[in-house]
Amino acid sequence: MTPVELSRTVLHAVRRAVDAGELSVTVPERAVVTPPGPGGCGDFATNIALQLARAAGQPPRRVAEILRARLLDEHRVADVVVTGPGFLNLRLEGTASADLVGEILRRGRRYGHGVGSGSSGTFVRLRCPAEVRAVVVADAIARVRRSQGDLVRVQYDGPPAVEWTSELGVGAADPHEPRSRSRTDGGDVHVDVDLTVRPVPAPADPLPLGRDAARWALLYPAAHDRPRITREHLVQRETNPLFRVRYAHARTRALLRNAADLGFHPEPGPVRPMSGPEHATSGPGQPATCPVPAASSPVRRPPTPVPPAPTPAHETDVTPLLALLGDHPRVLGAAQDAPDRLARHLVAVADATLPLLPAVLPLGEEKPSAAHRARLALAEAAGTVLAGGLSLLGIDAPEHL
Repeated sequence: MTPVELSRTVLHAVRRAVDAGELSVTVPERAVVTPPGPGGCGDFATNIALQLARAAGQPPRRVAEILRARLLDEHRVADVVVTGPGFLNLRLEGTASADLVGEILRRGRRYGHGVGSGSSGTFVRLRCPAEVRAVVVADAIARVRRSQGDLVRVQYDGPPAVEWTSELGVGAADPHEPRSRSRTDGGDVHVDVDLTVRPVPAPADPLPLGRDAARWALLYPAAHDRPRITREHLVQRETNPLFRVRYAHARTRALLRNAADLGFHPEPGPVRPMSGPEHATSGPGQPATCPVPAASSPVRRPPTPVPPAPTPAHETDVTPLLALLGDHPRVLGAAQDAPDRLARHLVAVADATLPLLPAVLPLGEEKPSAAHRARLALAEAAGTVLAGGLSLLGIDAPEHL
């Protein structure tokens, strides 16, 4: 179940509560679902009860309890816990992770994209000065917006430097970019969205860093922040976010090759926290607190040179990774005018992926199991999201690093 599907499920619960006379509110158009915050638990959380409490004339926790009962009737919702002033924390059935991984593998690098070029019907014009960071940011915005179905034309105040095109990959004509679009009444070209891209300029020439590191150096900071054009973007260590993202992707590809050598392949399936947390309850179906991971026996594993050092596999919780992968379509929508959001999202995905990787392949004489195939599929899905995100930023995702 993706966050979009879960949002619809939450709204369905609100609608059922309204139809039953338990709540007297207007059903909102959208329910925001996010990874649980501090003090939360489960796979996703929503503040819908706090959003509806005033209109319902009831305390937020009472609204949350009403919706909790409705959500527990949904076949792919395993548990719902109310925390804080009225946050709903949802734990999904194991098949939900398999559905998400399967969707990512089916869509490939286009996971989170719109239906097709121009499908949104929105014609966007980007204006930017002929300054290297502005040109690269505009190029990334154009890539992300095209992925969401927009028709985009970039207009520069002056001609970009030739080396920006040849070495940074900007200014190249897009085959789907319209030369013009006329009103149906035969009037002038109609622009739906007119944006000016003017980030803080680069303090130095990024070209010596090479295409990938230069683009990352210009795109990773928010537009209002001054970029750092230093060789730290070329260093292969954990302090370099770009290295972590590309390293995580390369590791997932290596695992696929190694698994093929062992005779097994990825197969989406339930992937739960490997520490086997139990959910404490005060009675049948009545959680008293958020689940607390149970203690587990230590498992000895050979040291793996992964930057940063991975959490031992028996303690790894894949829930944050699943939440980040499910949130990828929303992030692409939010990154349409701020590609730095996509860059930071990729770093979060990479950091959540690395601890999973040591547990993907069987050890010693262990035979590949359904759990190994499911973890391999999850690793492949994470690598797919990383590769697709880097591509939208105009950065290569190497299979070997």
